[in-house]
Amino acid sequence: MILVVQGPGATPDNAHEISRLASASSLEPIGEVAFRLRGASNRAEVGKWCAARAIDCAWMPGELRLADLRLVAIDMDSTLITIECIDELGEAAGRRAEIAAITEAAMRGELDFSQSLRRRVALLEGVDESALARVYDQKLRLSPGAERLITGCKAAAVKLLLVSGGFSFFTERLQARLGLDYALSNKLEIQHGKLTGALVGKIVGARAKAERLREVARAIGARRDQTLAIGDGANDLPLMAEAGMSVAFRGKPVARDFADFALDHAGLDGVLNLFL
Repeated sequence: MILVVQGPGATPDNAHEISRLASASSLEPIGEVAFRLRGASNRAEVGKWCAARAIDCAWMPGELRLADLRLVAIDMDSTLITIECIDELGEAAGRRAEIAAITEAAMRGELDFSQSLRRRVALLEGVDESALARVYDQKLRLSPGAERLITGCKAAAVKLLLVSGGFSFFTERLQARLGLDYALSNKLEIQHGKLTGALVGKIVGARAKAERLREVARAIGARRDQTLAIGDGANDLPLMAEAGMSVAFRGKPVARDFADFALDHAGLDGVLNLFL
């Protein structure tokens, strides 16, 4: 098998030790802290050894080429970006802790996402719409490696879909800024310059994310095995199930256990290292 190891702990010395533990036939550097090991034996002790040293390891079923992908779907909050936008908006409402607790429970799969979103949005009633711009300008940051992942996908002619249970104010700006091909998210209702505590239209939840991936894949003629989904929480599980491959990025346990691969230490550009 092929084993890809990466992350802060993937030093050359550690890579050589992993090669020994996995009885790999060759060790190939593919980045500053990333290595590909060919002919590796999938042994449980390898994963445990890596986890203890801040190293992500991925057992690859074969040699996968990025150019063979047609579509990558990426979640927004806590995946493409480092924050949960609704939690930051909660600060403007004086309800940050309350909203963040609901968000965390929903991402762990303990609450129905649609119900939890309505509860959280209701707590934003009366917030001035200027808070949206403040969050985007002052709080929103791309996750490490995000731009490199996007650049790599574009170079390989892979389409990019941003799917989010978050809000269109942020997805629209990120789509324009990063040159993403498609985006889907929820729209906050605003009246007289204030958030009403409601949403416009149907909720974009777990099922809607998966349906949008399927729709875009069909439109561009992509087979299921040519699609990849990246997410972090329970709301991303149907999206991951719809895609041919899936990556949990800084994922909650429910997402890490479900996804094909997990990146707990490497940046989003670590996705590129899974492919030739």
